Amino acid sequence: MTNFPFDVVAFDLDGTLVDSAPDLTAALNHALGELGRPPVSAEAVRHMVGHGARALLTKGLAATGGGDEALVERGFPIFLDYYEAHIADRTRPFDGLERALDMLATRGVKLAICTNKLESLSRTLIDALGWQDRFAALVGGDTLPVRKPDPAPLFKAIAQAGGGRAAFIGDSITDTLTAQAAGLPCVAVTFGFSDRPVEELDATVLIDHFDELIPALEALGAAVPG
Repeated sequence: MTNFPFDVVAFDLDGTLVDSAPDLTAALNHALGELGRPPVSAEAVRHMVGHGARALLTKGLAATGGGDEALVERGFPIFLDYYEAHIADRTRPFDGLERALDMLATRGVKLAICTNKLESLSRTLIDALGWQDRFAALVGGDTLPVRKPDPAPLFKAIAQAGGGRAAFIGDSITDTLTAQAAGLPCVAVTFGFSDRPVEELDATVLIDHFDELIPALEALGAAVPG
């Protein structure tokens, strides 16, 4: 099928493609424990994700008594080592995602990932989920000198996937700001890791389940000039 309105659909990773909160929480709490701090809840972590692993640790320290950059530097490798070893213990795709990805592929759409997660960790997670052949591009938080909400990583992901008309799928204000900066429509999922009410994300459209993604993109394609 060649009449789909988008050539490339790019996705955020954590909170958009996958519910990684259980494994991120375990890694964060491991690092906090090593630093003598109490654990934080998975629900709290859901509102801390989106700016990369170092920012997650910084927020975890802030929530448990604060900490300076030296403490972040001490805890960061502890977090990374544990998380890499347990990156897909309980991380799972959101319901309906893989069916939606299959439908996009059937329509000839190239799929890309644009995340603030470190590129190496992102690739490790994609491999663990068996998604090596699903995505034509992956740009992480350290792939370029800048990260989201700068639009450059999104532009790079789209270009690596072949270019053309594109849309971005995300779950946070970081994602909607990235799409706006890139001049692209943004579909925001309501079940992700947003740090604010989803109605405040200013996304082009909101979806409550991945079964709604294809119709939402088709409607966007009809409404937004090419």
